[in-house]
Amino acid sequence: MDLVEVHRQSLKHRSVIVLLYDSNGKLYLQKRSTEKKQYPGRWDVSASGHVYAKESVKDAAFRVLNSKLRIQNTNIRDITELKASSETGYEFITIFVLDKINTVSAPNSDEVDSGYFYSISELDWLLKECRELLAPTLVYLNDIGLLYKMK
Repeated sequence: MDLVEVHRQSLKHRSVIVLLYDSNGKLYLQKRSTEKKQYPGRWDVSASGHVYAKESVKDAAFRVLNSKLRIQNTNIRDITELKASSETGYEFITIFVLDKINTVSAPNSDEVDSGYFYSISELDWLLKECRELLAPTLVYLNDIGLLYKMK
């Protein structure tokens, strides 16, 4: 079954999120490509993607980090897991952190239009003033207090 059908039927499945923080504790957010099917052009978590059949969540995190942001790094830490629910798009999400990354030099333009490291106050402003420009997962993780507590 393809991913479009999995999402259409709200079937539970696995995904990973890798949150990148710079040495000042700012969180890297990516602006999704305008070609993406879901939430094109919206600001989103640093990197996220689905876990393939027979793939470990850690291997998926490495693959997603490389395919979205062209970062190859083995220093990621898994922090927490979220249960599948309507808020997570019925995804069992494993969240990883990669910190002290001060630049993301060459994101994959098929996936990411741009990116920026945001402080907590800058993200708060975006949430108050431009919420419609943010992907739901980013908003949800902020609302449950996970984004800046993770670093």
